Amino acid sequence: MTAKNIDLYTWSTPNGRKVSIMLEEIGVSYQVVPIDITKGDQHKPEFLAISPNNKIPAIVDHDTGIHLMESGAILMYLAHKSGKLISPMGPKYWQEMEWLMLQMGGVGPMLGQTHHFLKFNAGKSSYAEERYSAETARLYGVLNERLKSSAYLAGNYSIADIATWPWISRYEWQEMELNDFPSLKDWYLRIADRPAVQRGYAVPKDLEIPRPS
Repeated sequence: MTAKNIDLYTWSTPNGRKVSIMLEEIGVSYQVVPIDITKGDQHKPEFLAISPNNKIPAIVDHDTGIHLMESGAILMYLAHKSGKLISPMGPKYWQEMEWLMLQMGGVGPMLGQTHHFLKFNAGKSSYAEERYSAETARLYGVLNERLKSSAYLAGNYSIADIATWPWISRYEWQEMELNDFPSLKDWYLRIADRPAVQRGYAVPKDLEIPRPS
């Protein structure tokens, strides 16, 4: 990859942090284009031309001419292009894919709804708060059980972990106690100690990674 040939359109959200962490892990120099979703930058025509779903993150790879939206697709693209953090086609690859898809279809959407109702709209719907809190706890349990017998979600550190970790970093928003899930907590802290993760977490704002006591 050519230095700074990738533009990263992002903001300080779990989905955004997936890609900045990935870029740091594979050692690519990139240009950050902040998209302030609190000010409506995601609706501007120039961003919609890259991300028609008006969601961050998105990338433009000037080396190939490819532009992509959707964090899972971006992670897979960068992994295949760099040859890092993804296995060759085979059983290990599919194990990485199943845990990546769990994040895309379960962890991200459900924990995102928990943020919406517990943090930003508390008291508006007890049914929604109970529903998404229960599903968040269930998913934490699934991850914790997996990590009892595996250092990482697919055995080796991969894009499955990079996709999932930023969502767990908002355990406080989800009103979850990581000490109740010791294997998940160990995994979370182990990844939090990675220098590339620390650098990627600070994009585009230099914020401190939450650490449970």
